[in-house]
Amino acid sequence: MTLIYFILVLGVTVFVHEFGHFICAKKFGIYVYEFSIGMGPRIFKFNRKNDETDYSIRLFPIGGYVQMAGEEIEADKNIPKEMQLNSKKIYQKALTVSAGVLFNFLFAFIILFIVGLINGSNFGTTVVDSVTDNMPAYTAGLKENDKIIKINNKSVNTSDILMLELQVNNGKTVTFVVDRNGTEEEIKVTPKKIKIGKDESFQYGFSLVTETENGLFSAIKYAFYKFTNLMAQMILIIKYLILGKLKLTSLSGPVGIFNIVGQSAKAGFINLIYLIAYLCINIGIINIVPLPAFDGGRLLFIIIEKIKGSPINPKVENIIHSVGFILLMILMVLITYNDIMRLL
Repeated sequence: MTLIYFILVLGVTVFVHEFGHFICAKKFGIYVYEFSIGMGPRIFKFNRKNDETDYSIRLFPIGGYVQMAGEEIEADKNIPKEMQLNSKKIYQKALTVSAGVLFNFLFAFIILFIVGLINGSNFGTTVVDSVTDNMPAYTAGLKENDKIIKINNKSVNTSDILMLELQVNNGKTVTFVVDRNGTEEEIKVTPKKIKIGKDESFQYGFSLVTETENGLFSAIKYAFYKFTNLMAQMILIIKYLILGKLKLTSLSGPVGIFNIVGQSAKAGFINLIYLIAYLCINIGIINIVPLPAFDGGRLLFIIIEKIKGSPINPKVENIIHSVGFILLMILMVLITYNDIMRLL
């Protein structure tokens, strides 16, 4: 069942992204050779009447693509020039390239709204709910109803950002600034290493207050709250990876996601739905990063073309994207290796 859930979760996430590219391409009259979910050998294909596109499902559910005329170096002489991507107006090319990201974000927002509507809207706070006796937070003097406003001099206003900051510090002594009855106090806490079987974790010994609301307007508010919160969290992760505060070993690839899907399924179907929203936001942000082989990299070339006033040499652009793709595959292999090592 975990394998089935894994295929469904990744399949939906990839489908939404690629459908964004596809729908824009069709809207602007761009010839689409293939709409594919999955990578590798094709296992299923169909065509619609009076439609040039092959709709495919491929063996490995770890990606997908929309193959459009005008992306390649050599122009397809069988396709009219006006139906090729590189002949379209700047705004049409930009929208087509970025539509996958926009669809991921929109779909994530809709899912978060549905989760809030069905499951109740849970707003995480930075207010301490309870402190466990004889644990580091208790010994350091953290108390119930303290509001944590800073960690190591960095402001935190949601539980997700607070937990990320604790993860980044990974067992080091952390300086909390708390608001206690209107007075700011500084508390230093060194987490305790807890080992359960092969797994090790650092625990501080406190929990946070969660505010739960119900209703339509609360679900809308929750969707905005959680969407922006997850966006901020992902941007911080990228920042900390660049600065070296987070290691590549903290990232997860397909194997790691498979494990996460299994855990989410055990926690309930609503958690699987939430995971799709989380992955949509992650994929959206990663894809919009202006690096070769990503949608953001292609968008950057379109912006340069607009500033330059003339198209960039397609051979040069293709080489840059090819090198970026090779580096991306190497990174994926390293992340997958780390995922496997964590399971052993």
